[in-house]
Amino acid sequence: MNTFKTQSVRKEDVKKEWILVDAESQVVGRLASEIAKRLRGKHKPDYTPHVDGGDHVIVINADKAVFTGDKFESKEYFSHTGYPGGQKRKSPSLIAKKKPEFIVENAVRGMLPKNRLGRKIFTNLHVYIGAEHPHEAQNPVTVKL
Repeated sequence: MNTFKTQSVRKEDVKKEWILVDAESQVVGRLASEIAKRLRGKHKPDYTPHVDGGDHVIVINADKAVFTGDKFESKEYFSHTGYPGGQKRKSPSLIAKKKPEFIVENAVRGMLPKNRLGRKIFTNLHVYIGAEHPHEAQNPVTVKL
């Protein structure tokens, strides 16, 4: 009989790190899936699905992330006001002018769980449009994705 048991990590035992990712000339979808994996903690050997065991991820140069093909013009983001006829559609080119960090944030949010754990994990994502960020005190480790 096997005496080994699977160890589940508790949230008190999780060791969170700070990771710095440069999004310059990275494809949005591939970048977002890698970021979501690290936010979730799936890259760690002690991954536990019901615990926020991922790292804090800082994304710089989010405005320089790219789409493949002609998605920058043809892709559409949908929103709805809740009123009849309140459907709105925007292309990434329009969004990039007003709030370029939304593109990366939205792609990562779509790859996280749609529950309270996913909302909690999303708070560990920090996206900035330039090369500067206010998290130098956390000593983030630069990761090449």
